[in-house]
Amino acid sequence: MLPPSSRHQIPTFEGTIDLEFGEITGEDPYLFSRIESIVEDADGRLIVADLLAHEVRVFDPGGRFLFLFGGEGEGPGDLTHPCCLAFGPEGLLWVRESVRYSAFLLERGRARYERGLRIAHSGIGMVSPVTFDAGGGLVDIGPVGGPESGSLMARLHRKPHGAVDTVRMADQDRQATGSTTVQRQFGDTPVEMYVYHPLGPRWLHAHGPGGAWAEAINSEYLVAYHNRDGAQLRIEGPTLRGPSLTADEREYAQDWIDRDRQRLDLDDHPFDIPDRKPPLAAIYFDQAGRLWVEKTRAQGDEMREADVHEGSTLVARYRWPSRVDPGLVPWITESAMLGTTRDEFDVQRVARVRFRRVS
Repeated sequence: MLPPSSRHQIPTFEGTIDLEFGEITGEDPYLFSRIESIVEDADGRLIVADLLAHEVRVFDPGGRFLFLFGGEGEGPGDLTHPCCLAFGPEGLLWVRESVRYSAFLLERGRARYERGLRIAHSGIGMVSPVTFDAGGGLVDIGPVGGPESGSLMARLHRKPHGAVDTVRMADQDRQATGSTTVQRQFGDTPVEMYVYHPLGPRWLHAHGPGGAWAEAINSEYLVAYHNRDGAQLRIEGPTLRGPSLTADEREYAQDWIDRDRQRLDLDDHPFDIPDRKPPLAAIYFDQAGRLWVEKTRAQGDEMREADVHEGSTLVARYRWPSRVDPGLVPWITESAMLGTTRDEFDVQRVARVRFRRVS
């Protein structure tokens, strides 16, 4: 991070929506059920993964539908709950599904299936970025067995000969921030159930191109950044206070607690309603490998804001309309962001934001 005396030199970029499409009625390709990932190829085509439709749709840079591929199934070229997209080092489009990865070569008017891999962990149906290490190998992100009990999120580096190198990203206590467990009996089977802090602290993790990754607790501006060469850096921002809860958010948190007490038969909930939300909303990487630290916005704010770091150095700030959600698998460049919006009828749309420097 730059010293305080240099912060005024940090450029600020502001985004506006220049493309938005998706309908409540009309032609099937524009009726989205649940968009989880959007990427752009070298020709500017927009590739959209629709999880519940079990297909990937391809649109031209202006949002005109070109073709689709997939369809529910387990055969080569079929897709089951495709959630996450990324282009690999060889130019193939990799699609993470419920239990596997499928790789396709995108041609002019079709997608040609090339190969597939089963996921190497128990995270069936989990949404997580598709990423590759410095050697071009797939990094499979998901839960593995912990050293004592439970599971830990890990980066599983897939090797060409089939071996997997496992990197657990944080210890069990850190990954479980903002949660606890209760034991319940279902018939003869004891089951450990998770209970989460409503609007409370959470463990965050992000995965960039070429092997970099990061993790943090969203209650403070302190990020552990792991460079692609294995070196660990520390990103420490200013002391921030998250926004106060509104009346609607307090009601939401109380409903959360009441549902937990009912479904888990709790006399007392282990967590109270906080006065404020955590100051960090999310962390994620852009296509250039820069880490974005998005700050939590207050309800009603018209813009989101993120600090952007190259390694541990703060290099820019970006702002964009709050109704554009970059999602769990963001696709961002220095000048554009792909995300989704929702209208008053809860119709999900593809959105593209263009950024320009304003200071």
